[in-house]
Parts: sequence; structure tokens; C-alpha cells
Amino acid sequence: MDHQGKFRCAAGQLGIPDDEISRFGRHLRLSIRLSGGSGGPPVGQFGGVPRLPVGVPWPSAGHSPLPFVFSVDCGALPRVDGFGLPSDGTLLFFLDHEEDHLDDGGGERSYARVLYVQAGTDTVAAEPPGPGCVGEEYDVSATLLAELPPWFEADEDADDGEDDRSPFQEQLARDLERDIPHLDQLRALAHDLWPADEGLASACIGGYVDDEVITSIAEQTLAGLEQAGDIVIPVAKWYSHVEKEKHRLTSEWMTLARFPAADEFYYGSFVIRHDDLAAARVDRALSVTEFTE
Repeated sequence: MDHQGKFRCAAGQLGIPDDEISRFGRHLRLSIRLSGGSGGPPVGQFGGVPRLPVGVPWPSAGHSPLPFVFSVDCGALPRVDGFGLPSDGTLLFFLDHEEDHLDDGGGERSYARVLYVQAGTDTVAAEPPGPGCVGEEYDVSATLLAELPPWFEADEDADDGEDDRSPFQEQLARDLERDIPHLDQLRALAHDLWPADEGLASACIGGYVDDEVITSIAEQTLAGLEQAGDIVIPVAKWYSHVEKEKHRLTSEWMTLARFPAADEFYYGSFVIRHDDLAAARVDRALSVTEFTE
């Protein structure tokens, strides 16, 4: 049974109407949590040396080779509804956390690279081109985690009589209460079926884009439209336009991978449009690196 089918069956047993389950299910995403030492079958490798296609040079930014972070075997990963990962082959992630952050997280690919190696390609264990290009090697296994958009999650501040939600967010909340009366039950069910693991994850693949990242994409999108003369946004209404654009982009973009740096000072994130991932255009993934201290 697929994941949506599993969820629908479990929700139906709770007596929740089918139309509510369908509305909720359109927003339910599963991310793939990668972690070492769990004892599960390996689906990827952190650190060590990558296997690159014969004749393909080590990815670099100019003359500076990029550190190799990890690789995953797409064929070994759990299949997730609505997640257009290739069915086989390997994804390799390279990122210079510090330089990417200093580049102001502009989403450019100067200090970040994702490579897709098709199954059956002749590969070779690459020779590290310099110090700091590889880290400690270890295998990772996969588990699934339920993710919902931010406006689906409980507003903890509301219990204290405080509510920092904007008018747009308030409208989203009212729409949810109207369209999905059993929201609390469905939310709890999703997290029961695919619970969060309190252990340390090496990376997550899939799921919703982090709020700061999707905000940056929305701002850049609107700024580009303004510069092109397609729209004019009054300063006083800029924030509300960004919120609406974020809401629209949520269904268009997804996280390809997010992971901490080995020194834990930075957190890397690759995001991609659904249609680009479905077409294996991983070279179009954007990178955003945040400083955590």
C-alpha cells in the first residue's frame, strides 16, 4: 500500500469523512531522514570519496574544489508519493558551507553542486584534489518523517492568549477550520504513522522548504517582477505580498536535501522545483547555507 493509501485507510477507521482526508492528504509530505548507526540497510554514504563518472572532474568553484558531503542511492531510498526522485542512479552533494554562506545565500551554484549519476554509468573512486574535500566516511540508513506546511501546525502561542499571525495567516487558519474540522486528529495521525526521531539526523531529503529559504525565494521572485515592470508593490504592502507569494511557492518548491556541516556552525539546504526534480534537472537546485551560531 502506498503512503497516501495507508493514511487514508487509518483515517477512515477513525470515522473521518473521505473529503476531509483528501484535503488534508494533498498537503501531507513525507521526508526521508538519513542517519548513521541505526542498523538499517545503507542507502547512502557520508564523507569518504565519491564515485564520479569516468572523465568527470571533481566539482569546483573556479580553482577551489568543493567539499564532498554525501551521496545517496536513489534505488535504495523509500519511494514517497509525490516525490519525483529518480528511481535509480546516485545523487552526490558538494558544498562549501562557509563560502556559500558568505555568498549571502543568493541561491547561486558557485559554491554548491548536485550531480546525478545515472545507473550503469562507468564510475571511479575520485582522488581528493586537496585537504578538506572529504570528511569521515560512514553509511546512513533511511526512515520516513511526516511533514506539514507551517499553517497546518498548532499555534502554541494561542494558548497564552497571544497571536502573532498576520491577517493572511488568520484567513488560512479559518479556511482550515472550515474545510478540515478534524484537523487535530489528522495531524496527530500523520505524526503517529511517521513519527519524528529525537536522534541526530545526518540529513533529510524531501519535505517542505524551510521558512527562511522560501521567504528568500519569494522576495527574490517579487523583486524580479518589479524590476521587470510586471508589478508594482507599495512599500506598506510588501510583507503581505511576500506572504501570499510564499504560500503559492510552497506547492512549487521542495527540499532536495538539508544537512548540518561537520563543524555544526553551518546548515546547508538544497531546494528544487518539483518539475525540475521529476526531469532529473538537479543542476537547477538552489543552495542556501545558514550560520547557526
